[in-house]
Amino acid sequence: MPDAIAVAAPAPASAVLRRILALAAPTSLVALLQVGAQLAETWLAARQGTAALAGWAVVLPFALLLQQMSAGAMGGGVVAAIARALGAGRPQDAAALVLHAVLIAVTVGGIFALALAGFPAALLGLIAPSAAAAGAPYAAWLFGAGAVPAWLANTLASVLRGGGKHALAARVLALAWLAYPPLAWALAEPLGMGLPGLGAGFAIVFWAAALVMAAVVLRGGAGFTPTLRVRPQATLFRRILSVGLVACALATIANLTTILVTAQLARHGPAAVAAYGIAARLEFLTIPLAFGVGSALTALVGRAAGAGEWAAARRTAWTGGLLALGVAGSAGLAVGLAPGAFAGTFTGDAAVAAIAARGLSFTGPAFGGFGLGMALYFAAMGAGRMRGPVLAALARIGLAVGGGWLLANPLGLGLDGHFIGVALGITAYGLITAASVRPGVWPGRA
Repeated sequence: MPDAIAVAAPAPASAVLRRILALAAPTSLVALLQVGAQLAETWLAARQGTAALAGWAVVLPFALLLQQMSAGAMGGGVVAAIARALGAGRPQDAAALVLHAVLIAVTVGGIFALALAGFPAALLGLIAPSAAAAGAPYAAWLFGAGAVPAWLANTLASVLRGGGKHALAARVLALAWLAYPPLAWALAEPLGMGLPGLGAGFAIVFWAAALVMAAVVLRGGAGFTPTLRVRPQATLFRRILSVGLVACALATIANLTTILVTAQLARHGPAAVAAYGIAARLEFLTIPLAFGVGSALTALVGRAAGAGEWAAARRTAWTGGLLALGVAGSAGLAVGLAPGAFAGTFTGDAAVAAIAARGLSFTGPAFGGFGLGMALYFAAMGAGRMRGPVLAALARIGLAVGGGWLLANPLGLGLDGHFIGVALGITAYGLITAASVRPGVWPGRA
């Protein structure tokens, strides 16, 4: 694994692909382990009964938001800021950025903990009152004990990735995702905690990951030693937040989409809510698949942009985007061809499985475009060019929520209309994000 990311221009497509794969491989391995752990989590939630599965489903958008913000959104801002500093030959700035990243992580993790562990029943009741009682204890454990360590672990992993040390970050996170399913099962079933045991298991593994990651970074694992005795500077916060806040807003919109669709489906009963939880979980598993490639793109594109090599940045982005399209598209095709088999894996409730299969038959074929859009979104963070992803996110929520409502109600398609709206939304997200990666935008004005 290379210790540094070389920027050369122009390079053959095969050389660009090799660079992406070299950095993406360890993160992709972690992504696959995360996918496996989250599939196991879905199965474990279903084993607690349909009411518990519905409670888990109503918490799901917030749990996804926690991971997406800390790892991909604000985490991407950390990777991009450090990569651009190193690409511009300013290692002292990279060292000082670590403290600023940690302060952001503790602050936002604390907000998650306060809101979702302090008032879970009230917040979940706004979405699906029938599922709030089952979901509230799970949310209290997941966020009250797990939000801050998850933010710290993912932020420190982003510091390592910004320095090109993807493999080192991956080793720690891989152990966390390997440990999570058996620990969650032990807490939920043998120890009798039920659904809240899943939240407690998550908190335990991420406290361990955060402590190990902190030791690695402090020893200079990112290729530089962090400067902790430095007065916080607005300029350095802006370097992270200029990308990270926009990305967090986009992650919020993505999960607000899921929340609003869940609220629309709530009138069809707990079975529909539980079924959409399964369909949404499989849809959002495209994100860790794309993140393996996307994390490499953020670092590589950030280095290229920092050095002013915009042609190399665009070439790198498109090479990685097409790679993600192939991976996510293959997974989506498998889901779309056998939706009943995938839905039936997670629940023995025939009504829930039937609704989930209907949803996956529409959304599965759209996974490829979503993977393309996600990979290029991570590339856009490295470039500091976020207007395209913003427009794409707005189109997605408009089609999934507004378009789904129109298809389901005035046009009379019912549940199918909601699922078609979701599929159209994620397809538009991919197409609009891809259209923004072009010379007029990169290196157009930010």
